[in-house]
Amino acid sequence: MPSEQAEPNETAAHDPDGSGSGVAPGAPRPLRSHEWFGESGRNGFIHRSWMKAQGFSEEVFDGRPVIGICNTWSELTPCNAHLRRLAESVKRGVWQAGGFPVEFPVMSLGETMLRPTAMLFRNLLSMDVEESLRGNPVDGAVLLTGCDKTTPGSVMGAASVDLPTLVVTGGPMLNGKFRGCDIGSGTAVWQFTQDLNAGRMSVEDYEAAESGMSRSNGHCMTMGTASTMACMVEALGLQLPGSAAVPAVDSRRYAIAQRAGQRIVAMVHEDLRMSRIVTRASFANAIRTNAALGGSTNAVIHLLAIAGRLGVPLELADFDTWTADVPWLVDLQPSGRFLMEDFYYAGGLPAVLRELLPVLDRDALTVTGKSIGENVAGAVRTEGTEVIRPLAEPLAMGAGTAVLRGNLAPDGAVIKRSAASPRLLRHRGRALVFDSIEEYDAVVDDPGLDVDADTVLVLRYAGPRGYPGMPEVGNLTIPRKLAEQGIDDLVRISDARMSGTAYGTVVLHACPEAAVGGPLALVRTGDWIELDVERRSLHLDVPDDELDRRRAAWTPPHLPHDRGWARLYVDRVLQASEGCDLDFLVGGSGSAVARQSH
Repeated sequence: MPSEQAEPNETAAHDPDGSGSGVAPGAPRPLRSHEWFGESGRNGFIHRSWMKAQGFSEEVFDGRPVIGICNTWSELTPCNAHLRRLAESVKRGVWQAGGFPVEFPVMSLGETMLRPTAMLFRNLLSMDVEESLRGNPVDGAVLLTGCDKTTPGSVMGAASVDLPTLVVTGGPMLNGKFRGCDIGSGTAVWQFTQDLNAGRMSVEDYEAAESGMSRSNGHCMTMGTASTMACMVEALGLQLPGSAAVPAVDSRRYAIAQRAGQRIVAMVHEDLRMSRIVTRASFANAIRTNAALGGSTNAVIHLLAIAGRLGVPLELADFDTWTADVPWLVDLQPSGRFLMEDFYYAGGLPAVLRELLPVLDRDALTVTGKSIGENVAGAVRTEGTEVIRPLAEPLAMGAGTAVLRGNLAPDGAVIKRSAASPRLLRHRGRALVFDSIEEYDAVVDDPGLDVDADTVLVLRYAGPRGYPGMPEVGNLTIPRKLAEQGIDDLVRISDARMSGTAYGTVVLHACPEAAVGGPLALVRTGDWIELDVERRSLHLDVPDDELDRRRAAWTPPHLPHDRGWARLYVDRVLQASEGCDLDFLVGGSGSAVARQSH
């Protein structure tokens, strides 16, 4: 595959002498931390003295690199509850390599706990990371992440500062267990709830499965958003090879963290900043890898946002164009059968990347200082495994995220083909429209609900501004009356997202969203909707003049958020096709701080 051209973020603005170092050849490399700890007089006295209050000796101020360990640990984020222990392993590596590690907390986003949705606060986390890194005496950063939004949010913030940065994800849980079978976190929730509603599962079994699904530290062990984003940062080159899939409780997870601590010190000496690693070529690699993994649609929004922070051109259409010829190789839930623990034993992401080298840019740089091709040259796919397929024997071709357009989503919508029912990928049905998830939940069990197997469920006002925060509610539960008939999938369309652990023929991220006047706001129950994934089409079969009349009569919804973060978010958030970042955060500000604190 020919290399993508270098982007503006790799050029003279960061490399004035063309050496790749950012400083003149032969000159000593200045460290940011020296501006704090190497200063004489009052300010240097203040900075050193208060650090000494923690028991640090004089040696830590001898000019060695200061490594900020940015930790999203929280007991309210169960996926990240073990990150404090992981931080100790990173620190050990930093000390071994001659650096000075300093750990600090940032906002933690627990996908399973935080209301109204963790996505509402992803950008706030990114601001926390950005300002913490910029405002403190650190020369490089290790980002400790895990749960869905903690990985992209932390990377976005670090991208805006552009220091040498390395990501250490917390790893997936062990496989869930129920009645002698493996069950997947998240995915089992949707499956078992549907079975319970259909009378195929007892309440007692449902409660037993609850205890067996999540049984160790770590994030979801399906190829949900957390596992997907762990793989994405490794495919982008920001995580040490083989890191993404190691189970959270495996001792090798802590060994990798220690090596990460060693490596970040070397990255500071090499001035190997994020902008030198994350380029358009590495985004192409990550997006192609996501297609091979059957990864989450949420990766679309997060990768667009990260690219925006770095000034790398990336469009929604790229997700479709770059994946058309990519084979689906990984048989993991929710699209397949296996789980992340099995994926690790089968060879993990390096084995997938090695299979994909013919369609990747193998020269893309990574945090190792080597190319991604060099990193995975010795990777081994375990013989006899069905978890990772060889390139010549894929599960399917072109099964990644498809980008749909039409009069119902002029700026695009997405569907995860590998998780959809083949029979519904081309479908025409009448709409049943709901203005809120609460409205739908109130009637989903109603035996009199006017719905059949051909109905297209439409949920609107659940986008970035409308909810606010674009929650994971797009995979609407199958109505009880249909579940009892054995119907397990319907076409569903929304301006919301869905969990990466979910499945079904679900069209998501419809843009523009209903709350800003997008066409989804004009749909009425009974309208005909046509979906044709092969042709990338999503069409509302209503004449243009009728849509014009509806648009003229439409009244924007009242958004009752008049203070705090929600007010700022609603006022300034971009649409899903642009990554849902805040408009004033696009592009970075670098690491310079112009003024003293005392």
